[in-house]
Amino acid sequence: MSINDPQNPPTSLHAPQLGYTPRLPDFCNLGIMLRLLVIVNFFVLAAALVRADVGADMSGLMRQFLLISIVAQPAIIFSLVATCAAKPLFLKLAYWRGVSAVFALECAIGALFWYAYLAIIPLVATTDSDAQMSRMQFVVFFVVATAIVLFYFDLRARSLSPALTEARLQALQARIRPHFLFNSINAVLSLIRDEPKRAERMLEDMAELFRVLMADNRQLKPLEDEVLLCRQYLEIEQIRLGDRLKIEWQIDDMPAHALVPPLILQPLLENAVYHGIEPQPGDGLLSIAISTSGKQMHIVLTNPYHSESTHVSGNHMAIANIKERLQLHFDAEASLRADIKGAQYIVRINMPVTLASSTHPNAPTE
Repeated sequence: MSINDPQNPPTSLHAPQLGYTPRLPDFCNLGIMLRLLVIVNFFVLAAALVRADVGADMSGLMRQFLLISIVAQPAIIFSLVATCAAKPLFLKLAYWRGVSAVFALECAIGALFWYAYLAIIPLVATTDSDAQMSRMQFVVFFVVATAIVLFYFDLRARSLSPALTEARLQALQARIRPHFLFNSINAVLSLIRDEPKRAERMLEDMAELFRVLMADNRQLKPLEDEVLLCRQYLEIEQIRLGDRLKIEWQIDDMPAHALVPPLILQPLLENAVYHGIEPQPGDGLLSIAISTSGKQMHIVLTNPYHSESTHVSGNHMAIANIKERLQLHFDAEASLRADIKGAQYIVRINMPVTLASSTHPNAPTE
């Protein structure tokens, strides 16, 4: 496999954008939490600017920011914990009911911290103007901040939705290279007379592979399904390449029922065979290791690397596509990294272990 991706050329075809279904953000996701902290702190800064004397120096602005932060920062943290704890409830609600529940929760938190504000501010305020904030200002701050946060995440999800169309186009048009199909059919033809059972199994594997590739791959699927698909794909390649392809599976610690984006491994294995095994003058080892550590899943793919191979040219489309889908599903909690170490090409994928009960039933998860 190479850093580049010649088997995935850019396509000029454009399909209609898949229907977008609004959904609440995953309030327990680390990336979501970090964005919430940044967005709300911008609101705190804006409130400090409004309350600071226009003609005052920077110290006046900083004083107002600190006075508001005394209550705002604990409120933000409490809000993050509360929304994460309420995630199971949000999963059961339709989008607009979920939005209403979020607003109700934030209003309750706002009321709680209003009384905390009344108790704390007189102790730290140095002037009457520092201590002046009406209940209406406090409520407006919470309501507006909540509305803009939800609007931001809805807008962000909409902006990422074209990736769903691209992911499906990749599956339909570019995941199986024409030369792979041509060589596989020739391999079947060579087996039909002498080994009809083996040829039949190869055709069944090809049919299953294309069935999955042409499906509507928007929903997360169990990892065991993706591994089964990869095994079927590699069986086809092993019939074609014979002993040149050595495969090592290390999946004893694999979370079989964890949900992953479809076609997250097969395109990488196809790259590994095309770029790593085919250029080999002799045998080549393809290693797939899947393990867990706490609530994180780790996938490591290793194959030979050939810097002088004619296969090494093109673009990053397959890897970029997988990165985009990981971001869409898991935000900052998932990552993909490709490295070259000596004569080996190594791809590492990290993502949270997600089970069916932790996904929103109405969410377009790809």
